[in-house]
Parts: sequence; C-alpha cells; structure tokens
Amino acid sequence: MKLLSIVVPCYNSQDYMEHCIDSLLPGGKEVEILIVNDGSTDRTAAIADRLAAAYPDRIRAIHQENAGHGGAVNTGLTYATGLFFKVVDSDDWVDADAYRSILDFLRTAVKERQLPDLLLSNYVYEKQGASHKKIMHYRKYFPTDTYFSWDDVKPLPPTTYILMHSVIYRTEVLRLCGMKLPEHTFYVDNLFVFQPMPYVHTIYYIDVDFYRYLIGREDQSVNESVMISRLNQQYQVNYQMIDTLLKSGIHFKSDTQCKNMCSYLNIIMSVSSIMAIKSGTEEHLGWKKELWHYLKEANRSIYRKFRYRTILGIAMNLPGSLGRKLSIFAYNVTQKIYGFN
Repeated sequence: MKLLSIVVPCYNSQDYMEHCIDSLLPGGKEVEILIVNDGSTDRTAAIADRLAAAYPDRIRAIHQENAGHGGAVNTGLTYATGLFFKVVDSDDWVDADAYRSILDFLRTAVKERQLPDLLLSNYVYEKQGASHKKIMHYRKYFPTDTYFSWDDVKPLPPTTYILMHSVIYRTEVLRLCGMKLPEHTFYVDNLFVFQPMPYVHTIYYIDVDFYRYLIGREDQSVNESVMISRLNQQYQVNYQMIDTLLKSGIHFKSDTQCKNMCSYLNIIMSVSSIMAIKSGTEEHLGWKKELWHYLKEANRSIYRKFRYRTILGIAMNLPGSLGRKLSIFAYNVTQKIYGFN
C-alpha cells in the first residue's frame, strides 16, 4: 500500500501537465501519481502514457471518456491505494520543501499508528502577472504541528476557508462518506472538501506553503467571465452543499464543526450570488432568489443566520439596483485585497 495517492485530473493539459508531475515525482515510491486523462483531444494521453512508462513504480495513466473534473476525481478515488488522498490540478504544482515536510509527517503518523482524518496545509495564489503572491494560511485559527479536534479550533472568518488545495484526506474517510462528485460539472472541488467534513474527527495542520494554485488564465474555471457562463453549475453545487449540510447533522461532534461548515456554505452561496448580480440578467437574478428561498424552506434557522446575521448574507441581498452596486463594490474590494480570480 502506498503512503499517498495524488490524483491529477487532465483534460487537454499538454502544455502544463509535465510541470505538475515533475513537482510530484520527488515523493518517490511511497507516492502513487494517478494521471486521469479525461477524454482529452490533444497530446495529454500520449504524455501520460510516456510518463507512466518512465516511472512504472510511481505513475499510473488512466484513460476515460470525458466526465469532467468530478468524474476524474471519482476515478482516481476508485483506483487509489494510498492511505491518504490528494488532488492536484494539472496546471498547478507543489513546493518541494513543503512536500518533504508533508511526507515526513505522514511517515511518522503511520509509524505511530495515529492517522489524522484530515491533514491541512497552506496554499499560494500564483496569479499570473502579480508580483505579490497571496498565501492562505490557518495559523490564527488552528493549532500547529499537533493533533486536534473541531473543539480545538476557532470558526473561520469569511475571508479564510478550506479549499481543495488545503486538504489531504485519509482515503478511508472519503470512501466512508460515499464520495461521488457530479460529472460534467465545474466547481465540484467545493463538494470534495465539504462532503467529508462531518466524518472528520482528528485533524493535523502543518504550516507550510505546499500547494501552488495558478490563477489568471483566461480559460480557467475561476475566471470571472467563465464563472458567469457556468453559473448553472455553480448553483447545482450550492444546492448539493445545502443538502449535504442538512443531512450531516447526526454526524456532528461539535458545534464548531457545524459553524465552520455553515461558514463555508455561506461563502460559496455568496460567491454564486455575486456572480448572478454581476451578470445582471433576470434569469441569473432569479436563480439567486431561488437559491436563497431553497435554503429558507430547508432550514429557516440557518437561513436567518446567513441572511440577517452575517456580513456576506446581508451584502449579497441588498435590495434594488443601488444595493446590487454596493454588493459588487464590496466584492471588488475583497477581490483586490486577496487576489483571487
């Protein structure tokens, strides 16, 4: 059994996937790299096969018909043999020194038979053309270099939340929660983080800048114009996150765990809301209204908390054209500070 399985979903990734794989190879034979070629039409398949042939003890090339990012992650989880599971997108990469620290910890965890359900580390926004790289860390909220539970953490603020780039899950936790992401849908990375959370009881945080998250390409899913064009998929993920939260109550072991999941959902709903507001079409504004109504009907207590007692909920639901302008202004200021998209 491998120590760590790293899944690299690839769709027409010929121009950058090798840089990603090169950053993962120093993990050696303890790490299996699962390249999932998701129906690419360029040279991705050939590159994956060449790399697998060159490193047969470390790399496996898996080819499938196009199923989207979620479908590729699902396939990776099916084939994974590692004790822990990580997703690294094909245009991103990992830091070498931080990678060593992560693997050193995992070896120790296995040796001492104390496996965390969730291992957290930092990620860096590698924005093209930006001289300053924003680092997202959790040292103000999570204990560092020690095992802890949800009772030991502080609720995260709206500007800090756990992304797919932050997490390494124990593989069994993903299987226990029945992880199966929607196919042909963008933005499922939020579900990947969110769905297993109620099954997480032991956490470990290493304060290293492990994941390098490339942003700024015009064709990226997080590009604002692309997000608006795929707004229906964002809302699909929102609805599934609401359903996940409401079904997860019996698994919660602490109030902080519930609060952090609620905070995460509030952020994602706010991002989807601001994209609808920026789009300005009646159809998209209607989707926004329906989403908040769905939450209201599903759980009025959570709805009232989001809508009337959080800055994000209030800002995303200001009435009229002036209210929408204020919402956009608040979002743009936050975007400038944190450098996302």
